[in-house]
Amino acid sequence: MKNFHKHYFSNIIINRELGFSNPNSFTHHFYASQVLAKKLNLYAKLEGHEGCVNAVEFNSTGDVIVSGSDDKQVMFWNWESKTKLFDYHSGHEDNIFQTKIMPFTDDSRIVTSAGDGQVRLGLVQEDGRVNTSMLGKHHGSVYKLAVEPGSPHIFYSCGVDGYIQHFDLRSSSATKLFCCFSSIGNKKQPSRKVGLNSIVIDSRIPYYFAVGGLDEYARVYDIRKCQWAASRDSDQPVNTFCPNHLIGSNNNVHITGLAYSKSSELLVSYSDELIYLFDKNPPSSAASEDLKNLKETQVYSGHRNAKTVKGVNFFGPNDEYVLSGSDCGHIFIWKKKDAKLVRLMVGDQHVVNQLETHPHIPFLATCGIEKNVKIWAPLGSDTPALPSNVKEIIEANRQGREDRTRVTLSPDVIMHVLRLQRRQTLAYTERRHDRADIVSDDEDEEVYLLGLVDGDISSEEDSSGNSRDCNIS
Repeated sequence: MKNFHKHYFSNIIINRELGFSNPNSFTHHFYASQVLAKKLNLYAKLEGHEGCVNAVEFNSTGDVIVSGSDDKQVMFWNWESKTKLFDYHSGHEDNIFQTKIMPFTDDSRIVTSAGDGQVRLGLVQEDGRVNTSMLGKHHGSVYKLAVEPGSPHIFYSCGVDGYIQHFDLRSSSATKLFCCFSSIGNKKQPSRKVGLNSIVIDSRIPYYFAVGGLDEYARVYDIRKCQWAASRDSDQPVNTFCPNHLIGSNNNVHITGLAYSKSSELLVSYSDELIYLFDKNPPSSAASEDLKNLKETQVYSGHRNAKTVKGVNFFGPNDEYVLSGSDCGHIFIWKKKDAKLVRLMVGDQHVVNQLETHPHIPFLATCGIEKNVKIWAPLGSDTPALPSNVKEIIEANRQGREDRTRVTLSPDVIMHVLRLQRRQTLAYTERRHDRADIVSDDEDEEVYLLGLVDGDISSEEDSSGNSRDCNIS
């Protein structure tokens, strides 16, 4: 088998050099090869942050990485030389959850979001200094931002307050598009705001974007139909996705991560459930609300997603693989087509949260509870693609999901949760500026308690009063 792999790659390279294959074909075969996926191993650890690293992204050329952390610092890295280029304080008052480099700005404009609800801009000056400013604000955490493909100016945010906001760096203010409500599939029940964890734009059809959060539905919207005035009428998705068995579920199942493939498939990761791949977006004229006809095309299992707001991603030139972190500290890589697990590797001592792929070559950047960014590359190694205890790892994750549905909290734990919730509510009330835009107190408590129950119940807050901890964010 080793000789086959050796000759296979040799033939690809020779054919390319002789002109018998074009560069795109060479890149596709080489990058998409399952051999490379199985050979991914640790290339570098980028050390420098003083807190959990929650965000990591390559720039458009792939030579620079930007990361954000609980330490509120934004760091730029030359990952190839394993060195930090520079860092700056973001201006955030809470854990950074997202860092994005705006395209076609020579890496000089970085947008960030955090647990303080702020969306901020970092502007790199010619002398190396970085000026920061607040662009807008949500009430509660903002886990994800989505940049309009190819635009150096436009991006979107979603928050646990349920709002989607539009930003244009050429203007001085953000625009609230609409608030997401839970009216799908059940017209008899009063609708409530749905806190949002993730937003992604379909690069193939960039006027479509999808959001997911604290209910079971992934919603797809058409930006052309939004009324740009935080109108309730704009909360009209062109499609919704949900596995049939989760429709109407009452077990706090919710979405933590979304990703679009290059062919408009939507990947959805559920908290303490599984990962689902749904078919392409419908034509913009589609308006069916027949949820029973929603088609789930593939299911990816084996991991555990309960402690944090985890992302999910594709890998390969045509998204041949699906990636996810796990509470067990492993990185899971499945073949997209048949959901076969092809690689399992330790990515963190505790939890792997985010995984980002290099834009041009088969490299990965990951981050989690540890205070570093890890780079993965197809390196020669005798390490097996799947460890000998792979069945035990998968079974422990499955058992953890089942046990959670039967867990009973002790009185001490309940009192601890209530104390944390009360402090969070008091801090939240002090930050309140616009009563009309705030979710109700009951909803605030629900969101916060959900985060605590899904994560580990940790020790009391630090002296600064910040109740967010690495294993909750």
